[in-house]
Amino acid sequence: MSLSYQTLTPDFSVAPQLQPADMRALADAGFKSVIINRPDGEGGPEQPLSDDVLRAAREAGLQARYQPVVSGAITAADVAEFAGLLRKLPAPVLAFCRSGARCTNLFQAAREYGVDQTQG
Repeated sequence: MSLSYQTLTPDFSVAPQLQPADMRALADAGFKSVIINRPDGEGGPEQPLSDDVLRAAREAGLQARYQPVVSGAITAADVAEFAGLLRKLPAPVLAFCRSGARCTNLFQAAREYGVDQTQG
């Protein structure tokens, strides 16, 4: 299985929707943490549930968090929570949503918020 993700910094990448089966490959690729920004049900019944992805991520040895953010409606509270996750989670971190764009926007806003995502 081939993972598709975009590296924004050495410690942060984004991806489109991932499956529970992708979590082992993320760990094998060197990621330490994963953030799910896509709300459950957004993509219909084909979208895996966050609980299933979180369980698979933890079984693969990853730190994992579910922070659902509505597409096109990122709030200041969303940015603050995301910034807090970036401060706390071990890097490198991969965040995913439907396409990766929402996670990219959250990351850029968090950087403006003052997050230096360079810890290891």
